[in-house]
Amino acid sequence: MPLIKWLILLPHYIVLIVLGIGAAFVALIAFFATLFTAKYPEGMWNYMVGVHRWALRVMAYHFLITDNYPPFTLQETPDDTVQLKAVYPERVSRWRPFFAWLIILPYAIVASLIFLVAEICSFFAFFTILFTKKIPEGLFGVIRNGFTWNIRTGFYSYWMSTEYPPFEWDED
Repeated sequence: MPLIKWLILLPHYIVLIVLGIGAAFVALIAFFATLFTAKYPEGMWNYMVGVHRWALRVMAYHFLITDNYPPFTLQETPDDTVQLKAVYPERVSRWRPFFAWLIILPYAIVASLIFLVAEICSFFAFFTILFTKKIPEGLFGVIRNGFTWNIRTGFYSYWMSTEYPPFEWDED
């Protein structure tokens, strides 16, 4: 199965491209809404969370840390082995749409490096799965942390979270 996961994900990639285009428009509209109202429109926030959730499930399947084929939905499902927990911010500072991308740069650089290591670990996990039919716990943890840091970067840079992401390695 690890040999063909990328192939059976093609429909998801196509849908994610369309959802990503929609997310770009939502981010543009939310930019002005947040700028003028100091509030991220809740429906738009839910859409952006759904897109992040869908992409996270697809990445988890592609990177071999779950065997559950991702569902075609923006909503969380009971079968999700990879879950995205997010809290809607009641108020977002008006300056955030202008400067969140700049403030997140140090974290984004570290997150990118960790995600690169996660990609390398996923490559090694491919071979361990072929021979042992399971992924070693250490490789799994590195890949999971790569996802966590990557998602936190996206949330803060799109001012969907008001809390700056922590520079810490998740052990659980």
